[in-house]
Formats: sequence, structure tokens, C-alpha cells
Amino acid sequence: MGFECAVESCLQSGKPIPDEDDIAYGTIAALKPLGYEIINLGGHEVITMNALITLLEKQIGKKAVIERHPPNLADVLTNHADVSKARNLLGWQPKIGIGDGVQRLVDWVIAERVWVKGIATG
Repeated sequence: MGFECAVESCLQSGKPIPDEDDIAYGTIAALKPLGYEIINLGGHEVITMNALITLLEKQIGKKAVIERHPPNLADVLTNHADVSKARNLLGWQPKIGIGDGVQRLVDWVIAERVWVKGIATG
């Protein structure tokens, strides 16, 4: 049996997927006094929904059972995070790649399976 995967966007749309540790490090770096600045902390790699689902299938070892929903009309086909301001002002840049970040997420969900099952996602 596969894992359930609800998709509400175009499977070919590309999104940067930031790792939570990268974002945490960037948030800590932003604590230094800079005045008022808007700084983008985001992922540095863009992945399509198709590629992300394939990566999850490989790392979980099961095929996805995809439940497709119409894309949100406000969704964009692709976007990229410009983190140059964070690099220049904070000395920060994302370090964890999508493959490693997704594997860490899968490992965490498996380790916390009992707790995770209680989370309402609908």
C-alpha cells in the first residue's frame, strides 16, 4: 500500500523548499542589530511537485497514492528565493539540500510515527 498525497497545485510547478534548520539559523543570525530590514530566508533549490513526490517515494520506499485537487488560482508556476540580502547582511545562506532535508523529515516522521498520527491535517 502506498502513502496518501493530496496535491493542490500543478505537478510541474517549481517551489523552493527551505529546511527548518536553515531557517532557524537565519532567524538567529537576524537577531543582530540591523535596524528595520526585510530579509528573505528561503530554500536555494527549486523542485517540482512531481520530483518531490518521486523523491518521497524513493526515501519512504512506497508509491504515492495521489489525490489531485484543482490548483489554487493564486498559485504561481515557479518561484525562486533570492537570499542575497541574507547572505550580505547576515552572512547566512541555506546549506541543507532538498534531498537531505526531505530524508531528515522522513526519518523524523518515522521516529515520531505515534505522535505524528495524532496531527489533524485535513
